[in-house]
Amino acid sequence: MRSLLCNAVSLFTMMIIVRVVLSWFPSTSGGFIAQVSYFVGRITEPVLSAVRQKLPRTGAIDFSSLIVLLFLQIVVQGMILRC
Repeated sequence: MRSLLCNAVSLFTMMIIVRVVLSWFPSTSGGFIAQVSYFVGRITEPVLSAVRQKLPRTGAIDFSSLIVLLFLQIVVQGMILRC
């Protein structure tokens, strides 16, 4: 059971990283990158928007991805699951 949770957290971590990297590139409507970006956004947005609402406004820089990645790596994988 723990290995399944570790894999799920790792997969979610990778999806956040993919989302961040894809945000650096322009995507055309209907293109492959746009489809991947849409799919990854649908999966990660609920968590990131909840964190984004709790953070103070920082202008154009969004720190929610960094906060979630740090939380997943340090707290969930490191302290709770010990992956």
